[in-house]
Amino acid sequence: MTVKQFKTNINDQELIIETGLMAKQADGAVTVRYGDTIVLVTAVMDKSPREGLNFLPLTVEYQERRYAAGKIPGGFFKREGRPSEKEILSARLIDRPIRPLFPKGLRNSLQIVATVLSSDGINNSDILALIGASTALSISNIPFNGPIGAVRVIYANGEYKAFPSFEETLESELDMIVAASDKGAVMIEGGAKQVSKEIVEKAIELSNSVNEKIIALQKEMISELGKQKREPELNIIPEDLLAKVSDLIKGKLEKQLELDTKEEKQAFIKSLKEELIAQLVTDENDVNEGDISEALHELEIKFVRDLAIESGKRSDGRGFEDVREISCQAGVLPRTHGSGLFTRGQTQSLAVITLGTASDGQKVDGLLEATTKSFMLHYNFPAFSVGEARPMRGPGRREIGHGALAEKALRVVMPSNDKFPYTVRIVSDILESNGSSSMASVCGSSLALMDAGVPIESPVAGIAIGLITKGDKYKILTDIAGLEDHCGDMDFKVAGTLKGITAIQVDLKIAGITKQMISEALEQSQKAREFILGKMAETISQAREDLSKYAPRITSLQIPPEKIGEVIGPSGKTIRKIIADTGVSIDINDEGKVLIASIDPDSSDKAIKCIQGLVEVPQIGKLYKGKITRIENFGAFVEILPNKNGLVHVSELSNEFVKSVSDAVSIGDVVVAKIVEIDNMGRVNLSIKQVSEDEKNSFKD
Repeated sequence: MTVKQFKTNINDQELIIETGLMAKQADGAVTVRYGDTIVLVTAVMDKSPREGLNFLPLTVEYQERRYAAGKIPGGFFKREGRPSEKEILSARLIDRPIRPLFPKGLRNSLQIVATVLSSDGINNSDILALIGASTALSISNIPFNGPIGAVRVIYANGEYKAFPSFEETLESELDMIVAASDKGAVMIEGGAKQVSKEIVEKAIELSNSVNEKIIALQKEMISELGKQKREPELNIIPEDLLAKVSDLIKGKLEKQLELDTKEEKQAFIKSLKEELIAQLVTDENDVNEGDISEALHELEIKFVRDLAIESGKRSDGRGFEDVREISCQAGVLPRTHGSGLFTRGQTQSLAVITLGTASDGQKVDGLLEATTKSFMLHYNFPAFSVGEARPMRGPGRREIGHGALAEKALRVVMPSNDKFPYTVRIVSDILESNGSSSMASVCGSSLALMDAGVPIESPVAGIAIGLITKGDKYKILTDIAGLEDHCGDMDFKVAGTLKGITAIQVDLKIAGITKQMISEALEQSQKAREFILGKMAETISQAREDLSKYAPRITSLQIPPEKIGEVIGPSGKTIRKIIADTGVSIDINDEGKVLIASIDPDSSDKAIKCIQGLVEVPQIGKLYKGKITRIENFGAFVEILPNKNGLVHVSELSNEFVKSVSDAVSIGDVVVAKIVEIDNMGRVNLSIKQVSEDEKNSFKD
């Protein structure tokens, strides 16, 4: 295959997609370049379907090779290891918009691998990887209902921009990624600084025009290079079996409407399935339990969807804009630094705050310059939250993604390090789940932050909005439960304050949604968010005035940068001694800002005095209290400051004649002395006799 290049211009810079040079044994392979950032994306599908599966076996990997930025990985092995959070989130960014675009019933294993080959430190590679995934699939023989475009749009200083640089993104008020097909948006992901829904809508409009160019470029490639699509065996339930099952359960699914909880509904469906198996799985019928289960599942989905569109009802009896019952509690755990328990229907998040020092921050090292995070939110989804028993493992990609979304929603209201010099870690443990636990995490975390005394700008709440379509008809659903999420077409999560939106994430199961649907979803989410914030305010509306007595108190101290070495000491000896003697934690930055953390105020005061003494410049005429550390024939040495001694000449020991220094003072004596001279070599001369009785009596440490 000859090398082919296709180009389009975006922001006066070429987006270049190339194929035919690399990875030619893959079903589809392209490189995508913008600036000097290049990503290789491959797509491969197994020849045969996997037996016994009822889902699409798609895996997506996103890899940042450190050589792309001229870096060698840290650590002992000096090679890339487990995926970083950025790599996991980028893989999910690719997976979510392409997954709904494969044929229903496809069971062949699929793998998309995106590898960053070159990074210029200016242009983000995640968008290029998503464009590459769509292109590789579209020109391959893999059945795919694409192509799709993808663009990052920012809003800053009243202007919108597509394909911004890293620096422009950091300074923006809105950072949003939109993936779209010809039919509309298929995925939206973004963070914002409390912006209005109108700003979000305009950003989506801009993305549409850019995505049209990217889709057109891919269609040009398909026209010239596209392979004949394979026709794999699809796992589709036969129409005659669906008809049989439908006849047998006619009128029975309506009984679900009388049941309140998820457990009751699940038990009802289980009993219905057992009845069907007993009736249909016989020697005469060529069906198995799996076929029955999938047929019943299809009919349950159809029932929920028809109920909404044709009857104007929801499966739990709520109105389309109703939010389930909400319960909020703050300070539920006595020894943590802050805690909140948020319950919405059958979804419950226990959020717990831990306050730490700068040294507790998380180092983030990737293709860009290493940074340190002082705010983290970690999300856990144990099996008991959905009534299941499964092995306990480390966090999966879904848990990392949900935690990142909740963290993004809250980050904008967190105080600056100058105002609140703590590392803040939130853990959201999901104790029950039946609809949008990530948005429950946002609400629970807001309660916990305020309980901990973290001076957040404003509480944040989140809600999930759903969609059910049938032809030209559709219904927008506020606060979707698990069944509605599963049976519906959209999961539209929005978090924000009373002032505006802070995070948005939209995933679809259809080929796109219209501008009108987006506008309605944003409008309903705003109403729901305001309602939830009102409920939260009934429990706690602002940060408590005091931190927990179990949280460290951090005192900030500024020292001259040239004195940092004196505080640290040779090989850290001095600062380690201060920490050992006082029990505090100490962090010093390059500008000389010292953060001293301790639960005990006396320990902090002691450490502060030690540091102040190390950096203090002695002044003529100032009084000091110190110990006699050495005696010589000509005088005594007094430690007036840490590691700083001054000499009291024998003639300055007393107003009376002193024959021998040891007659006047002994090693270990504590005396009050005055600086009378500092010579040009920095040596300090002291006097005891020039200190009056009043000065001695009034002297304070």
